[in-house]
Amino acid sequence: MFGDTTQDDGSTPEVLTGVEATRRRSAELFGQFRDENAPEASRETARDSLVHLHLPLVEHCARRFRNRGEPFEDLVQVGTIGLIKSVDRFDTDRGVEFSTYATPTIIGEIKRYFRDKGWAIRVPRRLQELRMQIGAATAELTQSLGRSPTPRELAHAIGCTVEEIVEGIESSNAYSTLSLDASDDHDDGAATMLDALGVEDAGLEHVEIRESIKPLLDRLEPREKKILLLRFFKNMTQSQIAEEIGVSQMHVSRLLNRTLDQLRTSLDEAR
Repeated sequence: MFGDTTQDDGSTPEVLTGVEATRRRSAELFGQFRDENAPEASRETARDSLVHLHLPLVEHCARRFRNRGEPFEDLVQVGTIGLIKSVDRFDTDRGVEFSTYATPTIIGEIKRYFRDKGWAIRVPRRLQELRMQIGAATAELTQSLGRSPTPRELAHAIGCTVEEIVEGIESSNAYSTLSLDASDDHDDGAATMLDALGVEDAGLEHVEIRESIKPLLDRLEPREKKILLLRFFKNMTQSQIAEEIGVSQMHVSRLLNRTLDQLRTSLDEAR
């Protein structure tokens, strides 16, 4: 049954990477979930499968907050709420990767969890609600624009002033303060704020990655290098890039995914 892997045209099937396999499975499940003619039970099953498929993304986001005194399992549970919201709101026609769209929402839910644990300064309810609106609008606009929105674009989407947007963002500084020796009462001995002092600056890792990736970029073909430049430095959407270089949006998506996978593999091998 599994002995012959030759396709009808005589070629061998493509060996998918983990990332590509997840991407294709995700696209298949979203197709089932968005099919309004499908039975409700089938759509619910596809929705549950999408959430399960992307749980590693939630765990990845939750790890960024592991040293803040909350159990990792609780952070994953909270982040999963953001994942479910992202699945329900995601528009597959926008040409944005689901992980790119979902990450801000997942992180936003986790940050909201910490916010709701207590404020050092009493923040008006309207600002707390405005921060929630900003988080949701940021995720929506990031998908539609293909980049992070400006305060003016957020203000227009929410229906408030730019000054209110800035005030809402700055209200995040009103979290409750902690002693350097503060921890929780769990038996697993959660890290304190003091434990975090003197650790390696995460920014140093970014510097190393940037320096490591420069020679890898130099090896790319001019077209692939131009696509990366337009996408990540000029914040152009895949459709805009397709028009710029004269190919289809789907072809741009394939080239972009292939190039990023190639860079990831080369970077892992260089470490």
